[in-house]
Amino acid sequence: MAKARGKKGETINQKGKGKSVTFDLSPPSSPLMPSDAALIIFAKAPIPGQVKTRLCPPLTPDEAASLHGSVVLDILERSKTVRGLDRFLGCAPSKEHPFFKALAARHGVQLWDQVGEDLGRRMDHAFQTAFDKGYRYAILVGTDLPTLPTGSFHQALTLLKEYDMVLGPTLDGGYYLIGLKTPIPELFIDVSWSTDQVFTRSQHTAQSLGLTMGLLENLRDLDTIEDLQAFIDEARGPGKRGFSTRTIRVLQTLASRIPKRMGGPHTYHGHSSL
Repeated sequence: MAKARGKKGETINQKGKGKSVTFDLSPPSSPLMPSDAALIIFAKAPIPGQVKTRLCPPLTPDEAASLHGSVVLDILERSKTVRGLDRFLGCAPSKEHPFFKALAARHGVQLWDQVGEDLGRRMDHAFQTAFDKGYRYAILVGTDLPTLPTGSFHQALTLLKEYDMVLGPTLDGGYYLIGLKTPIPELFIDVSWSTDQVFTRSQHTAQSLGLTMGLLENLRDLDTIEDLQAFIDEARGPGKRGFSTRTIRVLQTLASRIPKRMGGPHTYHGHSSL
């Protein structure tokens, strides 16, 4: 049974086999004054067998869930200090999942369900909801970036005040962040998600609509075994730039286990896609 800790004395149970998956939730952040910008964090509950499945094998479902849960917490911890943004957590499979309930209680983040048949419709619905609430700007970010700089949120908001939209591209051809200041459903229609054409398709759609676009730094996200190896190597480097202590521990544990399962060190294989 996989487990996650909520507030002191409270245990969150995840369905899964094997060893426990435990998450240490930080103290709640201080409430922010209402702002004119919304930050929407899209996240899945760390349920073994339902997250980071492209890393299994060599990871076990519980290991993948532990890694996923850690990077979700990374985004929440980094974003809690950002001023000028109201935070919302877009939850899958449901905001009623105990993991999300604990995050709301301990991190002061508001919960929304992800609504829609595919990723594009869920993202469009989240933006529509934010603008219906009266926000002038909305930024949506994923949770696959263990080293996402806190300054990215400030930069996205600054760019959004100058451009019609903002994208944060990933090395594999997708994007990790999108910012808008009005609903643009066309951006989320007929997109082949989880391919290396997502960013290019979004650029072409924006151009066809006459939209101006600001770009953030191109970053690596965590999808494949190659990505995992790159983050493990980076976490071993000087200063361990951008990693939380918790995620470093998870990566170190995986680094000690995976080579034994794959015939020795540096024998990682995978397929690059979003």
